[in-house]
Amino acid sequence: MAKSPLALVKDKFGDKTKLVAAVQAFADDNALWLGRAQEGKGLAHVSNAKLLRLHGVFTEVKKVFGSREKLIAAILETEKRTKDAGYKARLEAFPIPRLFDQYTSAKKRVAAKA
Repeated sequence: MAKSPLALVKDKFGDKTKLVAAVQAFADDNALWLGRAQEGKGLAHVSNAKLLRLHGVFTEVKKVFGSREKLIAAILETEKRTKDAGYKARLEAFPIPRLFDQYTSAKKRVAAKA
């Protein structure tokens, strides 16, 4: 049986404030984060499930790619659109979770064709 997001937060981080601090560490890294959070709310008002997903995605992207630019370059290379400046500009406006999902989808499509 799958654990609830609250149980996962307690197992991995102890409490929500430590999880928020871990995600905030990625937010402070300008190589990954787009500043699109609402000013009055912040990460403390985000659900546990969404925070866990954000932490997982940011950890994976940081480990594999290191920065947004390298992730965008990997997407462009996988989709064979490295010279498409308009597409690259559009990708630069996307947040990391959306870019990572797009990268994994592109990898699956390429693997299915092969």
